[in-house]
Amino acid sequence: DVQLVESGGGSVQAGGSLRVACTGSGLRFDVADSAWYRQGARGVCEWLATISPHGTTDYGDYMKGRITISRNNAENTVYLQMSALKPEDTALYYCASGFRGGEAGGGCPMWGVHPYWGQGTQVTVS
Repeated sequence: DVQLVESGGGSVQAGGSLRVACTGSGLRFDVADSAWYRQGARGVCEWLATISPHGTTDYGDYMKGRITISRNNAENTVYLQMSALKPEDTALYYCASGFRGGEAGGGCPMWGVHPYWGQGTQVTVS
């Protein structure tokens, strides 16, 4: 079975930094796109960043300039480093992998976009 497990969430003061991690089992992150999303109070699944199998990264507008996505192939883990955090960044942060090509929309997880999702890790900024 494929399983993605996020970790590293927690409470942080505004202006602080946090790194969340996503460890996969049953799949390899270096053979498919992997991404980070979040769902906050608005209830919308917001795309944050994607890393391709070749290591190419792309960022959405929500946290662009304040986040970095990276991957450790040996540990089969994808990271999201976040800095200059704001209270509005408070959300459940999800990792996802694989690609289905379906339409995005609604809350996380978006099974039509990615076939594999973690359970999320809570980040609270105060």
